[in-house]
Amino acid sequence: MKISSNSFKNLGILPNNQVLNDYGLSGKNLSPHLKWEDVPNNAKSLALICHDPDAPKLNGWYHWLVLNIPTDVSEFKEGENISYFETLTDFQKTGYDGAAPPKGHGKHHYNFTIYALNIEKLDIDKNTQPKIVEDLVKSHAIDSSTITAVYE
Repeated sequence: MKISSNSFKNLGILPNNQVLNDYGLSGKNLSPHLKWEDVPNNAKSLALICHDPDAPKLNGWYHWLVLNIPTDVSEFKEGENISYFETLTDFQKTGYDGAAPPKGHGKHHYNFTIYALNIEKLDIDKNTQPKIVEDLVKSHAIDSSTITAVYE
């Protein structure tokens, strides 16, 4: 599998469009454009997780979790209103919330990972803690690809 974005290059700077508009930040808080290809033929669904491993919190910070994406979907447009199942982020709500590292904390890496799963539907509560969701996704993953943006 391969994931790419028109919003940023791998290991490039996360644009202001994808930065949170809160906590003193003035971003537009739009989810980025993401496109994936070469999904395995035996995949039954997809999942997308955006995670910041550099956040000063056990297990990092989860910015977006989208599950039960059909395998014929291959792209999310920037700021697209997602109609697939989303679970709670570390902001305690569903949907994308952008970069918001603590001031002076240094560079943070925002990993956008698409997973091909061997199961058609992950049947979990939308209030399930993000790390548990990620562990469940990984337990059903048959392939994955990550694109990373950096923000300070």
